[in-house]
Amino acid sequence: MSNTISEIEQFRDQIRLKTLKELYHLGFGHYGGSLSIVETLAVLYGGVLKIDPANPRWEERDYFILSKGHGGPAYYAALALKGFFREELLYTLNQNGTSLPSHPDRNLTPGVDMTTGSLGQGISAAVGVALSHKLSGNSNSTYCIVGDGELNEGQCWEAFQFAAHHKLNHLSVFVDDNKKQLDGLTKDIIDPIDFAEKFKAFGFYTLQVDGSSIQEIYDAIKLGKIQNEKPVAIILDTIKGQGVPYLETKADNHHIRPNPEDEAAILEAIADLERRMERTVTG
Repeated sequence: MSNTISEIEQFRDQIRLKTLKELYHLGFGHYGGSLSIVETLAVLYGGVLKIDPANPRWEERDYFILSKGHGGPAYYAALALKGFFREELLYTLNQNGTSLPSHPDRNLTPGVDMTTGSLGQGISAAVGVALSHKLSGNSNSTYCIVGDGELNEGQCWEAFQFAAHHKLNHLSVFVDDNKKQLDGLTKDIIDPIDFAEKFKAFGFYTLQVDGSSIQEIYDAIKLGKIQNEKPVAIILDTIKGQGVPYLETKADNHHIRPNPEDEAAILEAIADLERRMERTVTG
């Protein structure tokens, strides 16, 4: 690991802060599903991925694909903080002429390995990337985050079956199990039953972790790398709006156009994170 757990936790706070600021500046956006993947992004970009921000297309890099493309604001925050582009660009999110569209676009944004957003398709692309590396004899790892609601799509399960059949052991899939999707609770729309058991049945080496724990996420990735015969599934127990108590308990928190009460809570969350980071620097 390139950074300590404490350093990655600080990176997590920076990602969450930038995510809130860019969405607040825009005036609307996907708060819930962006915030629920912050910890996973912090671990990947703060301690796991082999990348070079000065050379985003480096052939020996690890690949990251955000299949649930509406989590793009958090993804962009992580990329900006790692130096793939200027942090000021975060405030152009989803505006005319931006290089940071609502959903990631590999042709526009440095550091984005695959254009995603049409749910179900990102994981298929990730499986294709992982297969290409295996056939070429390359050691590149491929990491992909999918949403729990996204897994309503049959295309995802076809991709998982294909990945297990081809023993794509350098592929790691993170399921953001935040229990909610656009139209309500995931269990009420299509009950997933048990993600861990399903992934095991599909031939994955499967782990379940607290998706708010930097340590647990990192340890799961490490365990996945030890075994070398199966693709890896890490089921993240998360909360939509994670890390911001007000947003965690807001009923409709998938996409938010803040009302005055929401705005006050978001600004307070921003202030809390800034105070925490200041204490860390001066402490």
